Amino acid sequence: MSSEEFEKLHEIYNSLYEELRLIPEKAPRCHGEEKKRLQRTFDERHGEAEEVLQGMDAELRTAPAAYRSAMSTKLRLHRRDLGKLQREMASSELGIGSSARPTEGDHQGIYSSQNQQSTYLQSQRALLLQGQASLTSASQSIERSQRIATETDQIGSEIIEELGGQREQLDRTRNRLVNTGEHLSKSRKVLRAMSRRLMTNKLLLAIIILMELGVLGAVVYLKFFR
Repeated sequence: MSSEEFEKLHEIYNSLYEELRLIPEKAPRCHGEEKKRLQRTFDERHGEAEEVLQGMDAELRTAPAAYRSAMSTKLRLHRRDLGKLQREMASSELGIGSSARPTEGDHQGIYSSQNQQSTYLQSQRALLLQGQASLTSASQSIERSQRIATETDQIGSEIIEELGGQREQLDRTRNRLVNTGEHLSKSRKVLRAMSRRLMTNKLLLAIIILMELGVLGAVVYLKFFR
């Protein structure tokens, strides 16, 4: 079957049906308060079975089309059997005929067997309900995990986009630094050329001064010492 939840509900229904099926058989032997208690028990279990069938019907609507036919047939049979039990309960003659009343020893034996079977069915139903609750809890945990994974993926995408923007900014900054380095290199070359020219001009100036001093010295020598 395609739906595990449908199968869980199916098991719960079978447990309820087995308990309901015994009630019309016990009904003719009950009297007074016991008859009322039996009717209340039937009504309660019948209501629970109806709720389970409604849950199965909800699962049927969301099941894949390939499985709906078998699931629909099973659900229709369950509704038919449940309706048949309700008609049997309604048409049963409760408390008519003293010959139908069992002796006290038979009464205790019947009640003991019925109580044991009812206890077993209730324990099975409790286990099935517990399994259904565990399955629901696991489904909710999976949904939460999927939601967290989706949020994490979204946050990761946003971080990647932000890192991409920061990378573009770093690339632009690096390009500006490269251009600045090139300008600095050109400036250093210009400064070195200017420094060489300055040194050359100083050297030429020193040579000119020395030549002038030499000429001046020669003139003084020739004028005053000869």
